[in-house]
Amino acid sequence: GCVLYTRLKKNNDFKKLFTRGKKLFSPALIILYMPAKELTLGLCVSKKHGKSVQRNRIKRLLREAFRRTAPDCTRPLAFVLIPRQAEEYSLAAFEKSLRCALRREGLLA
Repeated sequence: GCVLYTRLKKNNDFKKLFTRGKKLFSPALIILYMPAKELTLGLCVSKKHGKSVQRNRIKRLLREAFRRTAPDCTRPLAFVLIPRQAEEYSLAAFEKSLRCALRREGLLA
């Protein structure tokens, strides 16, 4: 498929977002973002979210939620998505949270 965004991989880039990025809070997610040259996504899913299988599932859901939301972004930003702990992790909840938070900030078309 066509790649909508690049992946945030370097520890340095994550650190930058954690120190300088703006924080958004929504029911299912905490979102960090800052201006960037291109749309970039990093995920931060810690051990407290469960074993690797569960964490990988959460990451897949987050990437998919982001993939659906990304085309509506008005300008290139670097994002780090951090899921909140929950009983159930669902794509719908992640996507809704992401869209609401970004819309609130005026980042979505």
